[in-house]
Amino acid sequence: MKKAVLLSMVIYCSALLAVAQVPAYEYVLFQKGVRKPPVQLPQFTVSLKKAHWPEKAVYKDPPALFVVSDIEGQYDAFTALLQKGSVIDQHANWTFGKGHLVVVGDVFDRGGAVTECLWLIYRLEEQAKKAGGYVHYILGNHELMNLSGDYRYVHPRYNELARQAGVGYNRFYSMDTELGRWLRTKNIIEKIGDHLFVHGGLAPVITRYVDGYPLDSLNELMRPYYDQLIDSMPKEVAPLFSDVGPMWYRGYYAAPVVSSTQVDSVLMAFAVKKIVTGHTLMDRITPFFGGRVINVDVPHAEGASEGLLIQHKKYYRVTAKGIMEDLDLK
Repeated sequence: MKKAVLLSMVIYCSALLAVAQVPAYEYVLFQKGVRKPPVQLPQFTVSLKKAHWPEKAVYKDPPALFVVSDIEGQYDAFTALLQKGSVIDQHANWTFGKGHLVVVGDVFDRGGAVTECLWLIYRLEEQAKKAGGYVHYILGNHELMNLSGDYRYVHPRYNELARQAGVGYNRFYSMDTELGRWLRTKNIIEKIGDHLFVHGGLAPVITRYVDGYPLDSLNELMRPYYDQLIDSMPKEVAPLFSDVGPMWYRGYYAAPVVSSTQVDSVLMAFAVKKIVTGHTLMDRITPFFGGRVINVDVPHAEGASEGLLIQHKKYYRVTAKGIMEDLDLK
């Protein structure tokens, strides 16, 4: 197994190149030349994957699910919450056994520790598999914005790192980088047991549009266009990347709000009982439509992190203080 040692997430480019054979500029993100790290990061080792294959989209119900979204580069909040949810220990090692961690998009933008969050997820994937668990990283609109060249919300740190590296920021997650190849294996929609996970939501018009597509096929339909702007996409694909597409849709929470009947039609179309999304910010994890839709997007940057724990057919809000609150959902 190829390995690259990260010391406080600092990678020494020359040593790494000899081991990993990937572009040096990918790892300038961890150079000591950055004047002040955004957070105090642990030391750990990342084992690089031998190959990259698209994730499957349908999974059986695991013993437990821990769900977070919209981390937006807040590494300290992310790790603290995962510790409170018993997903990792203080050294960022997997402790969730056969449970599944679901990250429902938007690890990117706004915060200054995006790449650190990505490497943590990357690392936890392999640790989880060895324990019989799994990590699901579902892409949101901000992942696709970065892959397709829309950098409006990128933290200034990354512009400075690009300058130091002597390359454009667009190269950091391109196909000739390890993280770039890895990100393109991720899905837009996944089904785990009776739950559908999607960053924004599924508009009724999109549900009708993709009627008959198995989830694996739907993800494969979208995958080739992750790094394209919508204006350059074929007309049969473009609606999936529009404001009613699964990464951008807000119709469960903002006007015009869908009806309860329309939510039921989505549930029936995908044979699930609940839809879990991020994307639309709430003060806390909030159920809608009688618990058939759950929003897990909360203000991590403001110290109000929460995760959704699903275990023994019960649903809990896990707070940044480690308090578990029963959501009393069926």
